[in-house]
Amino acid sequence: MEKPTSPFSIPPQSSPTPKPFKKSFVTTLMEAATLRSPSFKEDTYFVSHLKPSEKKALQDLKDKLTASLGPDAECTMWGVPLLSGDEKADVILLKFLRARDFKVSDSFHMLEKCLAWRKEFKADGITDEDLGFNELEGVVAYMHGYDREGHPVCYNAYGVFKDKEMCERMFGDEEKVNNFLRWRVQVMEKGINLLHFKPGGINSIIQVTDLKDMPKRELRVASNQILSLFQDNYPEMVARKIFINVPWYFSMLYSMFSPFLTQRTKSKFVISREGFTAETLYKFIRPEDVPVQYGGLSRPNDSQTGPPKPASEFVVKGGEKVNIQIEGIEGGATITWDLVVGGWDLEYSAEFVPNAEGGYSVAVEKARKLGPTEDAIHNSFTAREGGKMVLSVDNTASRRKKVAAYRYIVRKSSLD
Repeated sequence: MEKPTSPFSIPPQSSPTPKPFKKSFVTTLMEAATLRSPSFKEDTYFVSHLKPSEKKALQDLKDKLTASLGPDAECTMWGVPLLSGDEKADVILLKFLRARDFKVSDSFHMLEKCLAWRKEFKADGITDEDLGFNELEGVVAYMHGYDREGHPVCYNAYGVFKDKEMCERMFGDEEKVNNFLRWRVQVMEKGINLLHFKPGGINSIIQVTDLKDMPKRELRVASNQILSLFQDNYPEMVARKIFINVPWYFSMLYSMFSPFLTQRTKSKFVISREGFTAETLYKFIRPEDVPVQYGGLSRPNDSQTGPPKPASEFVVKGGEKVNIQIEGIEGGATITWDLVVGGWDLEYSAEFVPNAEGGYSVAVEKARKLGPTEDAIHNSFTAREGGKMVLSVDNTASRRKKVAAYRYIVRKSSLD
């Protein structure tokens, strides 16, 4: 029986267009999540859009801060003078008000404690410090790319600490825990520095937390300190909190607590079970901005070559084979492509087909089975004659629909 195929042809170098398509640590994570679902309308920072009671609360907080510090005091947070009266200061003050349901006294107390903590912690200059955690850069906590709305994305993955030696090296005593905490604050401050603090601008980040292989017991002390510190000193700074590679017990715990949570609170979570990482992240982040280890096309050093080249997205249905045909490749030209399928577990091949009648096709990459954890394909081919490249993904052995993405560039011969 012939396999069903879904071919589509693409002219060379065309602009890709997306296709349609004791409190436990876990409990603390859930309580600390500050994520909004796509249906949740993000809070406004335009003062003209506030309710009369909210406008009054904002003015009262300003008055209270001025009375406490004096009208000529220099009080800044994230480089913004809080007593300046401009819109950037309003954005920050509104974050503290919202964190305390516009209760002015509670908001002022929170703001006071945050200012004192930032001074004691020396948080303002922390992004320039060399804290000696080079082995954790790009692995444990790191800023990487943006979501579809322009929010900076911070990834967190603590699975490396299942190695007892590594865990002891980072969390063996109180001093080590404090050093790690300082480094984690540094990562957060780097993300905050990317924000606009402007009405209508980007005023919060995205947090993606990978729960795979996370050692709960060993990380409980450090994790609870981090979460408590972020709640107290970074109010309303996270637009979404996405949990990926979620084990069964986390889902079970959430289902038990869910009936007791408000709709607003429940809308703050995206929980993705193991095997659905790419499918979940693609809803919020374009494939070219998703790291390769999570089913995307972004590699660690890509930022050195400028903004990522946009990718085209498509879906591979269960029982389907998709052929991507890139036509119009001239002799001597080199085509370079990236291709990824979320969760793979299917066959992939690449073939160059010449235009000339009777020409021989070239098996650039022979058909092979790719496992679920494979990174994106990255390859290139220089054509000796004109023709087309056919990239095939064969999902006929599976009933599961899978998200996928590809991009390519064709460079003509330098002899032309």
